[in-house]
Amino acid sequence: MPDVPFTNVFNTQQNQSSNDQLPGEINEAVCIDANRVYDSCGDKDCLSDMRVFFTETNQAVVNNACNVRIREANVIYTTVNLEPVTFHKGFYAVDMTFFFEIVLDAFMAPGSLPTTINGLSIFSKRVILYGSEGNVKVFSSDTNCDDCSGGCGPYSMNLPKATVQIAQPMALSASLTEVCGQCVPSCRIPTCVASYFGGDLIPPNGRTVRATIGIFTIVQIERNVQMLIPAYDFCIPKKECVTSSDNPCEMFSRIDFPTDEFFPPRVTDFQKDEFCGCGE
Repeated sequence: MPDVPFTNVFNTQQNQSSNDQLPGEINEAVCIDANRVYDSCGDKDCLSDMRVFFTETNQAVVNNACNVRIREANVIYTTVNLEPVTFHKGFYAVDMTFFFEIVLDAFMAPGSLPTTINGLSIFSKRVILYGSEGNVKVFSSDTNCDDCSGGCGPYSMNLPKATVQIAQPMALSASLTEVCGQCVPSCRIPTCVASYFGGDLIPPNGRTVRATIGIFTIVQIERNVQMLIPAYDFCIPKKECVTSSDNPCEMFSRIDFPTDEFFPPRVTDFQKDEFCGCGE
């Protein structure tokens, strides 16, 4: 392999010579096949007044409730579709549909104990990101013509891949409203989502719930490329595996005593941590 200059890497290594995390001298330049992020974006959305769909049993609870309170919201599933943007080479539209479980406390009467129920809310959004161009067809030794259900063809097209990361949603509010007209989900509900609720989700009849939640998302477009990187050495484990014991008392003896649980921290302790010693 020809010599490849790594001026910036070597300068960084010299500047961080005291850092124990660096394993040593760079031995060679190696070519790896990896996913490179070409474009990404982060977003914060407040999803207000989303309609909640219930099973027939939970809908009956909603119809008889005098008030509801949101308990939590969870992401069940997210569909991600990618398509090129017309007359805008290299850019792609990423269409996402989020399926949320909305957990509610339904009150049958003022001051009564609540009944916990759950339902489905749906939210869709689109973002435009740059994913570069690739017009090659990718074949692999993992697949041959006998494995193709539709005849001999490419193993995959060289299209970028869109990924979506979403943090745990923040449950903000929920309210009861009267149903106005026929309400149906805005898209087809995947089988895995429908089975999550243990029954068929029906259009609201009588009353419906509108929920407001907050979400944080990161969307990125990746493309499989070959990259040249500096290599230190092979990843040889330096830690010996510890054999676990079936004796529960022996495992318990290795747990440190939870001193902080018995002696709660003072407000000055938090100030020192948050303001980097300014409280000293």
